[in-house]
Amino acid sequence: DISPLLKDPAAFGALLDLLEAHLRGSFPHIDFIAGLDSRGFLIGPPLAQRLGIGFVLIRKKGKLPGPTESVSYSLEYGTAELEIQRDAVEPGQQVVVVDDLLATGGTMRAACELLARLGARVLEALVVIELRALRGAERLRPLPLHSLLQYD
Repeated sequence: DISPLLKDPAAFGALLDLLEAHLRGSFPHIDFIAGLDSRGFLIGPPLAQRLGIGFVLIRKKGKLPGPTESVSYSLEYGTAELEIQRDAVEPGQQVVVVDDLLATGGTMRAACELLARLGARVLEALVVIELRALRGAERLRPLPLHSLLQYD
């Protein structure tokens, strides 16, 4: 739960500092940050602003206007669908996908699949918290994962 970080401006600023430093040190060029519905929307835009790049929405089905690309994926309790606007990225653009939490990895994997369908190059999955016992990072391979906090 990232609610305490969001309530504390100094803590949220420190979180953004850590994420920004990681991305600047890891990738010479990023075109977009893509955020997952909904908490990725809280972290992604200020991070993208700091990097001087754009932000792309990946949302639950039926929430985006215009033509979209969608993917269904399995959750531990059923299935869900994610969408991205078809013109959100162009082939070859480099994207980092951000969310607050990585659990089983299904949502993050689906988001990366959507970006790949549009021809984007996903550089990394970036999360604040990783629940290692649920092995979500294994579902993302070979995509690199960077998490600030890990819990077993």
